[in-house]
Amino acid sequence: MEQGSGRPYYVNHRTRTTQWEDPRTQGVPDEEPLPEGWEMCVSQDKKTYFIDHNTRTTTFEDPRKGKSNGPKGAYGIPVAYERNFRWKLSQFRYLCQSNQVASHLKLSVGRESLFEESYQQIMRFPAYDLRRRLFISFRGEEGLDYGGIAREWFFMLSHEVLNPMYCLFEYANKTNYGLQINAGSYVNPDHLQYFKFIGRFIAMALFHGKFIYSGFSMPFYKRLLNRKLTMRDIESVDPEFYNSLIWIKDNEIAECDLGLFFSSDFEVLGKVTQHELKPGGAQVAVTDENKEEYLELITQWFFSRGVEDQLRAFMEGFNDVIPQQWLQYFDEKELELMLCGMQEIDVNDWQRNAVYRNYTRASKQVGWFWQYVKDCDNEKRSRLLQFVTGTCRIPVGGFNELMGSNGPQKFCIEKVGKDSWLPRSHTCFNRLDLPPYKSYEQLAEKLTFAIEETEGFSQE
Repeated sequence: MEQGSGRPYYVNHRTRTTQWEDPRTQGVPDEEPLPEGWEMCVSQDKKTYFIDHNTRTTTFEDPRKGKSNGPKGAYGIPVAYERNFRWKLSQFRYLCQSNQVASHLKLSVGRESLFEESYQQIMRFPAYDLRRRLFISFRGEEGLDYGGIAREWFFMLSHEVLNPMYCLFEYANKTNYGLQINAGSYVNPDHLQYFKFIGRFIAMALFHGKFIYSGFSMPFYKRLLNRKLTMRDIESVDPEFYNSLIWIKDNEIAECDLGLFFSSDFEVLGKVTQHELKPGGAQVAVTDENKEEYLELITQWFFSRGVEDQLRAFMEGFNDVIPQQWLQYFDEKELELMLCGMQEIDVNDWQRNAVYRNYTRASKQVGWFWQYVKDCDNEKRSRLLQFVTGTCRIPVGGFNELMGSNGPQKFCIEKVGKDSWLPRSHTCFNRLDLPPYKSYEQLAEKLTFAIEETEGFSQE
């Protein structure tokens, strides 16, 4: 606040500059210019659209998005848009922080009944309570939750609730392990309440900045964002069906006698039902004149068949915690990054952003540790990362943005104990207690045993 006038001003400590404008209301600095011949306009209903004067066409698609073939940045998107995503993410985090409710939300659950106990407790709280700071404990385990236990709770519970074996979700197809709602979930009489619970849980993960075990299919993320699904979205879920629709779109069908009508059969748990894409559709044949309408209707039906009620319940729970408009500036790929983090572990980035206590970068044990990490496959690296931080997911900004109990907390290796001890982890502080082992073989043996045979938390 300026003395005298009382006018608020803003300080950027990174650049050591001040300004009158609130940075939260400012646009993205140094935004990439539009291609030559393009113009950006705003319609009467405040929607941004783009005019291509070269071809005299208009579109709602930003011509700059997804067109860069340049190097990818730490966020998994082209460097040209990295700052844009960073800005959007910071605005979302600001909304979450400014709408956080005071005090704590305490949850005490058992590992053996994690799903049911978490369901009972989350659903009994009013929605606004889910915005309080979380304090999670596992019964029978001593540990203070400074963030690490909450991270493991989100990770473990997401593994349970999104497990296709529960029949609530299923894999998109045999080669796509993104999850989508299982139309056969109705066999569980309480399935709608479960979907509302899962909606709340997923929104809590976003609100509290935690990662989940397994992600959804891209079309499902688009549904979360209330974006229109197109025929192209079918390709990632059912490539064969997509190719058949493309053939219909690109070819004359008058003489093919395909026997297509504005209806579709759908099988769930052995029961086949017929759905009319429009009133009386079972008697309306698909022709070259009306096939565009057919393709539009079949696309929308493909993604909603048998899951309308489940999706409605999921969204009700989700919007209890996060209003949909908070996510309006993100696309489906960015939403996946926010919810799941980065999938591949960059060992060089990990090593570059590590710090040490009672060791140095030149210590032989530190050298052996990074050699061990490089010798591991990605799955084992993920388990090591989960052992130390509580989750195997990496923040969208890489290891530089690992979070601990007091905000940003880099991965730390500390020299503790004797060479007969096992390594110990402190997930709330992203810290690994690594004894001074006498050989690489001893370090590898002890560390492997620790990450594969232990469960729970070290007491801080």
